[in-house]
Amino acid sequence: MLRYALRQLISLGLSLLVASLLIFLVVELVPGDPATFMLGTGAQPDTIAALRQQLGLDLPLPVRYLHWLGGILQGDLGHSFTYKTPISQIMLDRMQVSLPLALMSLMLAILVAFPIGIHAAANRGKASDTAVMGVTQIGISLPNFWFAMLLVLVFAARLRWFPAGGFPGWSHPAAALKSLLLPAIALALPQAAILARVLRSALIETLDQDYIRTARAKGLTQGQALRRHALRNAMIPVLTIMGMQFSFLLAGAIIIENVFFLPGIGRLIFQAITQRDLIVVQSAVLVLVAAVILITFLVDLAYALVDPRLRRR
Repeated sequence: MLRYALRQLISLGLSLLVASLLIFLVVELVPGDPATFMLGTGAQPDTIAALRQQLGLDLPLPVRYLHWLGGILQGDLGHSFTYKTPISQIMLDRMQVSLPLALMSLMLAILVAFPIGIHAAANRGKASDTAVMGVTQIGISLPNFWFAMLLVLVFAARLRWFPAGGFPGWSHPAAALKSLLLPAIALALPQAAILARVLRSALIETLDQDYIRTARAKGLTQGQALRRHALRNAMIPVLTIMGMQFSFLLAGAIIIENVFFLPGIGRLIFQAITQRDLIVVQSAVLVLVAAVILITFLVDLAYALVDPRLRRR
């Protein structure tokens, strides 16, 4: 198990290095001069030159990359020109919104998907299975931003049960959770539909295995065989989807954060792009990529726990 974890850690480090280089090149090669954009077209050339020197834009591209990478290795993500604040502090503040939102969304998706997927697999070919598959197809097809606006219209504007947007901060935990509930539901709906379908397919494939027939022959009911044997062995594709979903919920909630005016990481990246605050874009995207790679690493470890054969590789 230790050797397996070490190999995955080395792969994680190499992936991060390659990702940092790609992120830096993509952002740096965007057309236009950030200093000119920040100061406006009417700024004096000497003022623009001073700002370029302050931002390090006058240095060669490889030198800028090494400076940026060296700062990251020391825990320094840089300093935002727009917010006049260290980027690490901005990221911590925004993560207090994005991380709980992603966790709430994934938990809601799991709570909905597992009972539905298990029920559909246990009743495959029946009317309830067909109904579940139809409902999940609708859930996958609905755009989450449209569903989010529908939730705002019904539960915020008309019923006034939840706030329409904004985030009060964690000094008021109940109000903070209440403000995150509607966006979490909007994000969880399509993820629950996808997870339910994957779980159903994995369980149906597992239920056809010989050891399940043996368990049934020993007197277990279909439900008992499903819960005791099939569910664990069907978890590898489900864990893959859950890891991908959490990565998406953490890094890809930019539309929902803008619909609900949530000060999360996705909205930070959107604002930094419009303001041409490139150092914020680079560092924030790298943090998100690192989070996705870390989640993938944890999912790989979960594979080894679920399937002991992987530990011997």
